[in-house]
Amino acid sequence: MKHIREQWKVLLAGAIGQLAREKGVELSPAAADIVVETPPKPELGDIGFPMFSFSKALRMGPPQIALALVERLAGATAPGTAKAVGPYLNVFVDRAALAKVLIEEARKPGYGSSASLSGTKIMMEFSSPNTNKPLHLGHLRNDVLGESVSRILRANGAELLKINLVNDRGVHICKSMLSYMVYGGGRTPADEGKKSDHFVGDYYVKFNELKKEDEKAEEKAQDLLVKWEAGDPAVLKLWKTMNEWAVGGIKKTYERTGISFDKYYYESQIYLTGKEEVQKGLASGAFFKAEDGSVRIDLSPLGLEEKVLLRKDGTSIYMTQDIGLAIHRHDDWPFDRLVYVVANEQQYHFKVLFHILERLGYGWAKNLYHLSYGLVNLPEGRMKTREGTVVDADALLDSLRDLALEEIQAKGREEAVGDAADIAEKIALGAVHYYLIQATPAKDMIFNPKDSLSFNGDTGPYIQYMGARISSMLRKHEKGEGNAQGGTVRPELLAGDAEWELVRRIAAYPEAVEQAGAEYNPAFVAAQLYDLAAAFSKFYHDNPILNCEDKDTAATRLALAAAVKAVLEHGLFLTCIPFLEAM
Repeated sequence: MKHIREQWKVLLAGAIGQLAREKGVELSPAAADIVVETPPKPELGDIGFPMFSFSKALRMGPPQIALALVERLAGATAPGTAKAVGPYLNVFVDRAALAKVLIEEARKPGYGSSASLSGTKIMMEFSSPNTNKPLHLGHLRNDVLGESVSRILRANGAELLKINLVNDRGVHICKSMLSYMVYGGGRTPADEGKKSDHFVGDYYVKFNELKKEDEKAEEKAQDLLVKWEAGDPAVLKLWKTMNEWAVGGIKKTYERTGISFDKYYYESQIYLTGKEEVQKGLASGAFFKAEDGSVRIDLSPLGLEEKVLLRKDGTSIYMTQDIGLAIHRHDDWPFDRLVYVVANEQQYHFKVLFHILERLGYGWAKNLYHLSYGLVNLPEGRMKTREGTVVDADALLDSLRDLALEEIQAKGREEAVGDAADIAEKIALGAVHYYLIQATPAKDMIFNPKDSLSFNGDTGPYIQYMGARISSMLRKHEKGEGNAQGGTVRPELLAGDAEWELVRRIAAYPEAVEQAGAEYNPAFVAAQLYDLAAAFSKFYHDNPILNCEDKDTAATRLALAAAVKAVLEHGLFLTCIPFLEAM
């Protein structure tokens, strides 16, 4: 529909200019000045153009402007018919013509993709786990947001590099190590039959117990960090072992959830980067040395206080590392954009980081972007890792999978779906991923597991079910069942309001994908998928497809259903939700 709207905006701008000349008025709007809306009811038209903004200049009422423009557009070569509807000029699209195009185009691979970002190199950093604990629900939101936005950007023609900065050093890692040294007894994950990242995470939680028993526990953890930085062989050996356990387990969760990366960075390998860049900034005058000997930046242009970049003893801070890492990454893979997917708690950090890089003279710093997202809370409150109250990602998926499996078994669908456990796993993944991205990223959210798994309403499983239902119809048709056999696809049969609602939503899908890419927001795609699935459900309930008595109508409706399936399949991939052929 976008191309049709754009054609009408050009025609309308020309007609308004013509009307203005006839009245001796200086007014020549561009197509971009034309406001476009969607009429609230199908009988009012498919595209609406309000005339209010031109009333004063033309010295005419909006209804009179609409009538005058209809006269001047008569005979214009345009997709559809223009009519005056009160103060609006509304366009009635040739439904059969558009339906014919869409049921053919939508079933071709890649429908919904665009070239809007063609030639753009985008680096996406997301996930960035700590190696002292397994992934939890908050990580799942980060992961699916980063993965989904990456897929959407690629669908819009961008060249993507997905990267993961693993936080594998620091005192928090040493706390897990110290706790293991006290309580571990040399045991391994295999000894306890536990997933390796969970094994490590248990010792991080146990550090709270250790602090109660040893008042110097915090000090000892800090001493371990000093020994690590000094290269103590025994400390490095334990650190390497526990990190391998943690990272190995985390990667299994990535594999389970369909998350992947093109490159990994490890903080232990790059934490000293940036110090040289800070010294360069000091020499150029971008930074200054404070009285206590620390190197700082004046952030008054941002309305903020000074920021320390090197401590008085010359040691770096986290900001220093990020300065060096951003420069290193651009040298490594000269990107046009670098997107950081990090919770909104770090808004200050990225605002300052981007400013510092600009002050250092890096022009590409203007294209850095913080994709900030809200926290995920539980109905009972905020999650806390140290207290062991987080919702573990693996445990959550296990729980939802088991609930989905119970539902399949209760309905006696095991034989129909094939591998029931596998289908239940994919339903669980669809439930979690959809729930986490159907809201705008910036919003905090409360995750309710049971609501996410509902097979009714705005959920992942509901959309998966509509895809499976269409797949079932298509399989029956391929087996020779139904009245579509021998029927001819005739798009003019799709001119009714019920069919048009589906055609209209199929037509709107590419725009949703493009908008999602422009705003780094998969919620646009998720909303379009739900609206399409809901429209199909209503259509299917009110209009027989395979059992329609007229063969041509059955064949045409089946072709429309196949187009709906293709869009759902493409959109579910972009939102990291498995498409199911059977449920």
